[in-house]
This record gives sequence, C-alpha cells and structure tokens, in this order.
Amino acid sequence: MSTHASMIKKGISHLGIFFLSVLSLFPLTVLYLFADITYLLLYYVFGYRKQVVRTNLECAFPEKSAAELLIIEKRYYRYLADLIFEILKMSSISAKEIEKRFVFKNKEQIQAYLSRGESILVCSAHYGNWEWGTLGAGLNFAANHYPIYKPLSNPFFDHWFKKVRSKFGNQLIAMRQTMRALQASKDKPSIFSFGNDQAPTREESHYWTIFMNQPSAIQLGIEKIARKTNRPIFYFRISVLKRGYYEVDCVPLCLNPAETTDYEITELHTRFLEEIIKAEPAYWLWSHKRWKHRPPAATGF
Repeated sequence: MSTHASMIKKGISHLGIFFLSVLSLFPLTVLYLFADITYLLLYYVFGYRKQVVRTNLECAFPEKSAAELLIIEKRYYRYLADLIFEILKMSSISAKEIEKRFVFKNKEQIQAYLSRGESILVCSAHYGNWEWGTLGAGLNFAANHYPIYKPLSNPFFDHWFKKVRSKFGNQLIAMRQTMRALQASKDKPSIFSFGNDQAPTREESHYWTIFMNQPSAIQLGIEKIARKTNRPIFYFRISVLKRGYYEVDCVPLCLNPAETTDYEITELHTRFLEEIIKAEPAYWLWSHKRWKHRPPAATGF
C-alpha cells in the first residue's frame, strides 16, 4: 500500500472510531431505537447475509418447518441489531451498568480455585452478548483475565476495539500468543477465556465432528491446554433475560482434564453449546460463515 493510500485509510479509520465513540455516549434507551431502525434496514432493505443465515438455519434444523425457521430468522436479526449497538456502547459503559445488566451466578467454585492460587480455563461462544460477558468477567473475578481473541484486519480498529475490550482489568491475548501468555502468567491465578465456536482456518489444528447437524471443524486449543496444565474448565452459559439484561451460569464442564481421552473435552463443550443453541437458537451468530470449509474425505464425513 502506498504512503498516500495508507494515510487515507488511517484518516478514515480515525474518523470512524470518533463517530463510534460519540455514538456510544447515547443512553441505551436511545441506542435501542437506533437498533429498531437497523433491524428494518438489515433485514428488509439490505438483506444482510440473509442467504447465509437462511442456509445455516435450514441445515441446522431440518426438522423445522419454513414458518418456524422464518420466526427464528427474524428474531435473530432483531437481536443482531441490538447486539451491534450494545457492543458500540462498550466504549462508554460504566462498571456499575455492566454489573447491573450482566449478572454472574454460581461463581463460588471458580472463586474457590482462584483463592487457592489455582488457575482456570473458560469456554464460551458467540452466543448472546459475549462481549459484555468479557467485560463482566473482568469485574467479577479477582484474578488476571485473559480473553483469547482474533485480531481485526484493520490495525486502527483493532487497537481501538482491544482497548475497549480491555476495560475493567481484562488483558486480551491474540490467539497466536496464547502459549506465551500461559507461560508468563503461570505463577499467578488466572482465567483464560476461549470462544470455541469460531471456524478454524484450514492450517489450524482442529477436529471434525457433527455440530448442528453438519460436519464441523472444531478448534482444539482449549483441550490441548487443559490436558497439558490440568486446569479445570468452566463454561460461561449466557442467557438473555430481556432486552439488555443477561445472566451467566458458571457451569463446571471438566474439573480433571488430565484424566480425559483424546477429543473428549472438545466433544463435551461442542455438545453443551449445541444444547444451548437448540433451546434458544435466535441468540447465536447465524450470519457467521461457520461451515465454509468441508471435511477432507479421509475424515469419513
């Protein structure tokens, strides 16, 4: 990229960040009005990734009728619009507001591990408002919290969003730096959080299984780390209570990873997420191209 083009990109990025920061200052009541309009635009005007969503839902729920799938589809887009503005609000939202709107329950077992100087791993997914969940975890546990994330392609937006996500004590770690961060933090109680429903690239280490009625590649990162370190795994199960209000159940998923067999942990968290999605499908990220890669013939799928 030429110097001139780079300067233009930088200027546009900073202008966009300024606009998003100003928009974040509006109260959530106003932002939800914007979300109502955004839903109409996304769904009825632009049809944002509508074919991706529709295909994903049809493949995931072959037993449902067209009418049932349409209800889920519209509910998903309504929630997606809310989610967009809730994520924008992160730039200015206060700790008090997060604690009111994102409540953690059954966290005593996690706190017991941390109080003994032990570390844990957390598994989650792109379900509900996982971004507010990151902020809430930083506020609810007395330990270093390391959310593992995939950097954005735009370095200016990546820097801004990382700063926003790092509020309230979070220390974001790029996926490729996970092992280094684990080694550096081994002497202090810590929480490493993984979102394991993102499709891995062809080059990444993964495992093929049936997830939501389709052959799916699942990342192996949390299983490898858990079995190597024997850190217990908890699942942060997010429930949407009402618009802008959530509850997280801290579910013990695997407390003795060293005793598990190959892929047992991966199957465990995959099935757990599958149950969550089937119970309330509208809150998962259906517009994500989760099934863009097909399994090699050798896998037998």
